[in-house]
Amino acid sequence: MIGDCAGRRAFDEFVAARSPAFIRLAYLLTAGDQHAAEDLLQTSLANTALKWHKIEDPEAYLRQVMYRQQISWWRRRREYAVAELPERPAADTTHDVELKIMMQDALGRLTSKQRAVLVLRYFEDLSESTVAATLGCSIGTVRSTAHRALARLLRLCPELHDLYARSTATHGKER
Repeated sequence: MIGDCAGRRAFDEFVAARSPAFIRLAYLLTAGDQHAAEDLLQTSLANTALKWHKIEDPEAYLRQVMYRQQISWWRRRREYAVAELPERPAADTTHDVELKIMMQDALGRLTSKQRAVLVLRYFEDLSESTVAATLGCSIGTVRSTAHRALARLLRLCPELHDLYARSTATHGKER
């Protein structure tokens, strides 16, 4: 539990300061489902509050709780992606909006581990070693999972090739 007033105040300040970043992370981990993202963050914050007095790095701890909560949800759900996406009516939107929609669809078709690695590595901009620590795996596993996930994303959504080329120019090896 949070314990004393100082612990409660520190937790409340942490939540107020970091919630926007963590709701974005939850949104990406849930493949763009806003309601699921809010549920994921709320459940994860509740679990974090229970252990608040023992936590040394609240951001890393909450990130790990969120990842594990999402993995548990996927295991319970056991829904599998279909071979083809349903057709969408033609939308009168910009290329960026269309690319975002395609990216969300493609992310939703990755495994939860692949999605977590990509989200933590490229959207959260964490180092390979931090991603490995968060997910409880080796740096080599992070690298191979990221490689396979990126390859699958590019197969699912060829329009991402330009975005990927720009990303590889800014994301090199371990930082």
